[in-house]
Amino acid sequence: MTSETAAADANYGTTASGSSFYAAMRILPRDQREAMFLIYSFCRQVDDIADSHEPRPERLAGLQQWRDDIDALYQGRPPARLQDYVAPVRTFGLKREDFLAVVDGMEMDVPQDIRAPDFATLDLYCDRVASAVGRLSVRVFGLPENDGIELAHHLGRALQLTNILRDIDEDATLGRLYLPREALLHAGITSNDPHKVIVERALPKVCQPLAERAKAYFEKADEIMKRNSRRKVRAPRIMSKYYRAILDLLLERGFAAPRAPVRVTKMAKIGILLRYAII
Repeated sequence: MTSETAAADANYGTTASGSSFYAAMRILPRDQREAMFLIYSFCRQVDDIADSHEPRPERLAGLQQWRDDIDALYQGRPPARLQDYVAPVRTFGLKREDFLAVVDGMEMDVPQDIRAPDFATLDLYCDRVASAVGRLSVRVFGLPENDGIELAHHLGRALQLTNILRDIDEDATLGRLYLPREALLHAGITSNDPHKVIVERALPKVCQPLAERAKAYFEKADEIMKRNSRRKVRAPRIMSKYYRAILDLLLERGFAAPRAPVRVTKMAKIGILLRYAII
């Protein structure tokens, strides 16, 4: 491991250590675990550029440099920060287009903040920032090609929609609003100003159907995981159960303002690990 990558992994590993991601990935065999932490490190570094306070042109340039570095990796000329990716790319057949999709997804927030995208744009965003990560991950887990891609599609969207519903208020502080335009209009909300939308009395009418859509994605993901080896789906199943618990807490709390943060308790997390980590 290069010193540059080691430093990055130490930084992002610290962030991951308290997360559901870390809990799910540490049960994997070493080669899979290391590959997943490299994928995690890549995603975090790209996300940090998109979410930084640097001028937008500088953020766009930083993301373009990642595209150039990914291209160089797949052309056999890996830059220093991607040296450690050579072996996992070869071993697990990780796809260049999935890495690039993640960069494209992070970039969607950069030219201007996303505010009330239409359903098609929201789905594209979910595919890039979540399902593309899933497509990289299922190759590491060793799932069959078709089931792996299908699982990444459904579980990625389930996780991302849950994130969006959980982070409505936090995203508004960044000037962002990921709730779909059609749903807002259907509820009688015509503004796309995040600070105005989050205090609308009709907001639950927007969030509830989105939560139901997330539940449907979770259920489809469960169907796919049930027909595959328990060993191969241990990590995604833990992630799924953890985020489904968050969604259930959101539904129990409701979406009317003011909204208290929801958190899965430590005991609930341990229960998920005990149930699904052991084969």
